Formats: sequence, C-alpha cells, structure tokens
Amino acid sequence: MTDTGYAQALDLACGALLLTAVLIVWRRELAVIIRVFAAQGLALAALVAVLAAHERSLELAVVAAGIAVLRAGVLPYLLRRALAGAGQGRRETRPLVNVAASLLAAAVLTLLAYAVSQPLVELAPSPATQAIPIGMTVVLIGFFVLVTRRRALSQLVGFLLMDNGITAVGFLTTAGAGPVVELGVSLDVLLAVLVLQILATRMRETFGDADLDELRELRDS
Repeated sequence: MTDTGYAQALDLACGALLLTAVLIVWRRELAVIIRVFAAQGLALAALVAVLAAHERSLELAVVAAGIAVLRAGVLPYLLRRALAGAGQGRRETRPLVNVAASLLAAAVLTLLAYAVSQPLVELAPSPATQAIPIGMTVVLIGFFVLVTRRRALSQLVGFLLMDNGITAVGFLTTAGAGPVVELGVSLDVLLAVLVLQILATRMRETFGDADLDELRELRDS
C-alpha cells in the first residue's frame, strides 16, 4: 500500500468511525442505534485492517477480523436480544438533552478532542497519530451518550462507544496493541455486556421498564 493510499484509507475508516458516533447521538430509535453501532464496529475493524496492511502484520490482520466478529456481530446481537424483551421501551423518548443540543454538544466535543490531542499529535506527526483526535472524539461522545440517556440499553451503547474510541486511540498510537491485549480487553467488554444485559432483563421483569429515572422515582417514593 502506498503512503497516499494508506492515508486516504485511514481517513475513510476514521471518518466512518466519527460519523457513526454522531448518528448515535442523533437517533432515538434503539433498533437503529444498534445497527449504527454495528456499522461502527466494522469501521473500527477496517481501521485496524488498514494498519495491518501498512505494517504488513498478520497479527494485526487477525485482530481486525476478531474485532469485526465481536464488535460488529456478537455485541450487536446481544444488544438486539436485550431489545427484543424491552416491550414498549424501544425508543429513547425522554433524553436529558434534545436532538439539537446533542448535535451541538457533539460538535463542541469534537473541537475539544482536537485541542486536547494536538500536543500528542505534534510529538510524532504521522497519518496514524493525526487521526488520534477522531478516537478521542468517539470517547467523549460515548461518555456524553452514557450520561444523557435514560434507557439502560442506550447507556450501554454509550459505554461501548467509549470502548471503541479507546481501542481506536490505542491502535493509532502504538500501531497495534497486540492480539493478546486486544483479546483480553474484548473479553472484558463482552463479559460486561452480558452482565448488564442480565441486569436490564431483571429490571424489566421486576419493574416493567428499564428507564433508570423512573426506577429512581420508585425508590424515592
């Protein structure tokens, strides 16, 4: 792969990563959010695959395939299973921040990520390090989704967005964290999703909903 082709492919993968994060902020339908999250998993796998092609690393190629299976296949499947038992709670109807303000916040977080990441980029300028602000933006947007959504499933997607962003930054800064490290992190994330899915299911069975604000009101009353 030529340097120009490498830079263009990396920009395309990072652009898809950022676009999917913004779409998750924009949309309120949980089924659509899960599909967009699966698309982001593919974008993250494509980013690692581009690094693998540039480095001519078989290990990175294997990691890219594993990311595609886990983050574009297994995790969205588990989220869809959790959504299937959600009854009428298939839409984020009362987020703490409306759509317009959420998109504005995403723009501000993007600028903040670029400002914070600039010193790190200047340490070793390269196509990979110049894409670090995108990963940082996904982390910040994931945290924003986590703290502004009321549905447990939406908050779980926010947590997974943060993990995708952290993974992207790790690969962009080190040209690959190694398959063993990535496998360990991915298994931790998978375990967390399984536990949170079980908790959300139990909450619906006990209280009839997974809106965390309504559960707090129930506790206060």
